[in-house]
Amino acid sequence: MALTNTFIKQSKPTGKPAGDKYADGGGLYLLVKPAGKYWRMDYTVLGKRKTLAIGVYPAVTLADARRAREAAKALLAKGTDPGEAKRKAKLEATAAAANTFQVVADRWLEATASDRGQATRNKVATWLRKDVYPQIGRMAITSITAPDVLAVVRKMEARGVGESAKRIGQICGQVFRYAVAEGSAERDVTAGLHDAYKKTETKHHAAITDPAELAALLRAIAAYSGHPYCMAALKLSPLVFLRPGELRTGEWADVDFEAAEWRIPGAKMKMRNDHVVPLATQALAILRELHAITGHGKYIFPSLRTSARPMSENTVNAALRGMGYSGDVHTAHGFRATARTIMDEVLGERVDLIEHQLAHSVKDANGRAYNRTAHLPARKAMMQRWADYLDQLAKGADVVPLHRAA
Repeated sequence: MALTNTFIKQSKPTGKPAGDKYADGGGLYLLVKPAGKYWRMDYTVLGKRKTLAIGVYPAVTLADARRAREAAKALLAKGTDPGEAKRKAKLEATAAAANTFQVVADRWLEATASDRGQATRNKVATWLRKDVYPQIGRMAITSITAPDVLAVVRKMEARGVGESAKRIGQICGQVFRYAVAEGSAERDVTAGLHDAYKKTETKHHAAITDPAELAALLRAIAAYSGHPYCMAALKLSPLVFLRPGELRTGEWADVDFEAAEWRIPGAKMKMRNDHVVPLATQALAILRELHAITGHGKYIFPSLRTSARPMSENTVNAALRGMGYSGDVHTAHGFRATARTIMDEVLGERVDLIEHQLAHSVKDANGRAYNRTAHLPARKAMMQRWADYLDQLAKGADVVPLHRAA
């Protein structure tokens, strides 16, 4: 006889050690014990009798239990053991909970930490925390679809940060590919999204490339009276061709005064390759003077607040603004373009040496990338010629192209 809700509610344990069983039909029954009321279903698969635990009353109602029975019978009809199916589903749910996008992304960040500098690691982690995790962070990585990721990108694009939005899409792709490699996902759902991102105009860093205007800038830098750290960074910027982040996070441990070289590990460089900066006598003089002030610490240009951190990324640009050079005239990053243009077009320096010194990828005749010490003597001579040229330019001399060594 089928059970009723009233009977189930009023049933009480009689004291039987195994509990009291009340059948509902089709193998489904209610097991009543002092500890509670449990739904069970007996079934046979491959000649072996088994019991499926369906749930606890009243969380699982009579109607719920009957639906579970029918679902189990449907599985049996297909030759599937409902108990095994339930165990597998539970394992998959547990795995999904342990492999949300955030959990996998955090593992990816840790596994790839050595591939990027600290500043980049912080930026990527911040992007994920602020823009990605709130939307898809708690979702199982196997349940995320391409539209889910595109929704994250679109929300950033709506804020007007199209380039960062595109970068986030690429980062999500890297997380998915890492998940595939470790076995927590089957595919990279972002593979076809690239064309869906909004196109953004490439923004070039403003730079002075006219020698006369550069001469005025150099004189303004020489006359600048700011904090010693900032003054040194301003004076050194035109002499070393480093990106602002590479300059401000420089460490004294990487400077070899005797060899007149600044050797930067690949982990700190944008292109992830070790880099050597030959130091002209003018650059060495600036560094020696600054070493007397900050040489006791880790960073060449420490923060104005604490020596435990490097100088702010806005310091040099702020100084340029204070000197009257707006962001559309010249930037800290623009010193690289300044050197690249004038050394090539005015001084006639070898382009491959300039590219080497800018830490750009340069390949030999066989298509192989040169190592960090390639053409180092020639680059040292070039950097000294450039520093001497800047000195003469700042003095207002009628500078003509210097003769280069063959």
